[in-house]
Amino acid sequence: MRERAAQSLNPEMGRMGAEDPSTAFRPRLLVRLFGFWMKEEDSVKETAAVEERLIVGLGNPEEDYADTRHNLGFACVRELARRLGVRVDRKRWTSLVGRSETNHLWLVLPQTYMNLSGEAVKKAVRDIRVPPQNVWVVYDELDLPLCKMRIRRGGSGAGHNGVLSLTSSLGTPDFVRFRVGIGKPPRKGSQPGRQHVLGRFTKAEAERLPSVIDGVASALELALEAGVERAMDRYNRPGSLGCEELV
Repeated sequence: MRERAAQSLNPEMGRMGAEDPSTAFRPRLLVRLFGFWMKEEDSVKETAAVEERLIVGLGNPEEDYADTRHNLGFACVRELARRLGVRVDRKRWTSLVGRSETNHLWLVLPQTYMNLSGEAVKKAVRDIRVPPQNVWVVYDELDLPLCKMRIRRGGSGAGHNGVLSLTSSLGTPDFVRFRVGIGKPPRKGSQPGRQHVLGRFTKAEAERLPSVIDGVASALELALEAGVERAMDRYNRPGSLGCEELV
């Protein structure tokens, strides 16, 4: 009894003998707050780790060029946009632009004419801050037959004015190329290269065109889902576009 009375009269003994509930709560609160903060940090790191990608289709803007061989890059990127449910109709960077938030992807069709395409793409790269390996360019290729495609990182422009413009404007050739064959003129002297690329597809070529465009769009989808190397393995081979090559 005397000890209880002494404890009730002595405030120091009361502090030592019983735990203050507010003091016991503080460590648990700090642990919870620290755990929440760590989750937020992880979320920020994951977001920062997601890199943007830029897919460029090369072509000429006016209606007169719409169905020409030189505009095959436009057609392939438009088909990809259709599959992704993206509208490529926003005007930005002297281009028509579409955006897929789900895929962290920009689709760009420069409206500068082919030989100035690099100026438009440079504006997009500057604003989005994408590295060269995340810039994918889809374009027509004279050195490959129709129904054949080659995917590669870097390389020369091979005389393609759009690719040469990109290399000059970006200051590097290290972007990814989706080179879609259109074939050379049937025989030497029959038609200069410039007239050939600005010309329209023949009947035999036009019959194969849906397969080409569909195959290129599928290659782009595979590259987005599984990486460029996987797309190379599957599509850098004869017959990958589902039609017979025209030589």
